[in-house]
Amino acid sequence: MTSFADTGQLQVPAAGPGAEKLLACKDIDMAYGSVQILFGVNFDVERGELVALLGTNGAGKSTLLKGISGLVRPKRGKVMFKGEDITKAPADVTARKGISLMPGGKAVFPTLSVAENLKMAAWLIRDQPDRIEAARQEVMELFPILGQRHNQMAGNLSGGEQQMLSLGSAMMTRPELLLIDELSLGLAPTIVGQLLEVVEEIHRRGTTVLVVEQSVNVALNLAKRAAFMEKGEVRFEGPTAELLERPDILRSVFIAGASAHVPASVTGAEAKSAAPQTPSAPGAQPRRPRRPARSARRARRRTLDGFPPLPWPHPTGTSAPKGRSRSSSAAGW
Repeated sequence: MTSFADTGQLQVPAAGPGAEKLLACKDIDMAYGSVQILFGVNFDVERGELVALLGTNGAGKSTLLKGISGLVRPKRGKVMFKGEDITKAPADVTARKGISLMPGGKAVFPTLSVAENLKMAAWLIRDQPDRIEAARQEVMELFPILGQRHNQMAGNLSGGEQQMLSLGSAMMTRPELLLIDELSLGLAPTIVGQLLEVVEEIHRRGTTVLVVEQSVNVALNLAKRAAFMEKGEVRFEGPTAELLERPDILRSVFIAGASAHVPASVTGAEAKSAAPQTPSAPGAQPRRPRRPARSARRARRRTLDGFPPLPWPHPTGTSAPKGRSRSSSAAGW
């Protein structure tokens, strides 16, 4: 991974007490149709911060990011960015104002090359070629492997390389606020470590970063402040070091992370064996294991005696098999 200690770029002072609020979410309610997801969420990000947003599956983390970026409009509340109300602004407007979202999961165009993906990501600033070229050069510095894969289809990249391309695409507009959804999802620890280094470098260069994560380890290594969401509400907000003093939060996150990594192919008997066993009541007799019916049938089929007797002579005119007399088979079915 390339070192960026001497980039010569302007460094933004670290956030602290009294720092300017770059993003402010006030009493946010969000829903998909009649199903409400967020309930009165209050959440702030100060300029120059690197914040981790933790929570279990279905807690509403990704929905909050969509509300901030303009993909889904909140039903109630306000989203303020640099002191301006962007609650009802569409996604292209929020992107022009300096907000960029790296979606979770597959966030690349698989049938386009790496170069074409980056070009598509810069569509909003297509009339500024100098800015696009500067952003492209910066992405290539952050991810040298993308320069080597420049003309390859994005669908042929590895999972880690696709995640790098997704993060690089989000940086093509050179945003002030970078929203990252599930950075480490499904990636090997070595790839996650490389991505964390890049995110830290992006933050050092002056971009405010909000990372949605399920991994507490990633949050502790990456961010100094974290928020924890559960069932559409913010349950905790403060320094990440204080998470270690909240076993209730850690238990929720770790259990969700363990269930998220169970392979989808584990079903039936495998799922039952993987599930925790319920202790039997005192004095209860253990259940006798059921003998597999298929194995029993196969055992019977190994000999002719296991088959029902056939009427001989057969209508086709064939004779009885060797070892079986006509008289013994004359009884029919």
